[in-house]
Amino acid sequence: MFSITLSTILKIALAGILIYMYIIFITRLAGKRTFAKMSSFDFAITIAMGSILANAVNQPSKSFMSAVVALAILACLQVLFAKLVSSSQALENIATNSPVLLMKDGEIIENNLKKCLVSKSDLMAKLREANVLQLSEVKAVVFETTGDISVLHSSDKQTIDSEILEQVKSSH
Repeated sequence: MFSITLSTILKIALAGILIYMYIIFITRLAGKRTFAKMSSFDFAITIAMGSILANAVNQPSKSFMSAVVALAILACLQVLFAKLVSSSQALENIATNSPVLLMKDGEIIENNLKKCLVSKSDLMAKLREANVLQLSEVKAVVFETTGDISVLHSSDKQTIDSEILEQVKSSH
C-alpha cells in the first residue's frame, strides 16, 4: 500500500516537469484566458484541464500522450469559443450567463437573490468583505457570470457610470 519504486517516482517527476512546461507552452500559445474563469464555461474547462493534468502526472505511462492531445484540443476549442463569442453578441447571449443585479442604491433585490440561489447571509458576508458599513453606501451588488459577487460602494454621492452596469440584468 505504501510502497513505490524509484522508477515510478522518476516517471511521475518527469511527467510533472513535462506537463508543467507544456502548461506554460499552451498558456503562451492560447493566451491567458485558457485558465481564466471569465465565465462558468471557462471555469468548467479549467476544471477539466486540471483533471487531465492530474491523471497525466499520477499515471504517466497510461495517460501522458493522451493528456497532451486532450489539453491541446481543449485549448484550441477555448480560443475558438472565445473568438466566436467576442465577435458575436447573439452567440454571447446564447452561450454565456448574464450578470445579475442583487442590490441597487442600498436596496436588496430579493427576487434576484432567490433566482440566483444567493442567500441574504451570503450577500451580507460579501458586503462585510467589501468593508461596507451601511447599506446606503452600496451603489450596486452584481452576481457575476463567474459566480463571484462584486460590490460597488462609496460613502459619497458618486453615481456609477452606466457603462459599468450595461450588461447587468436588473430582473432575472
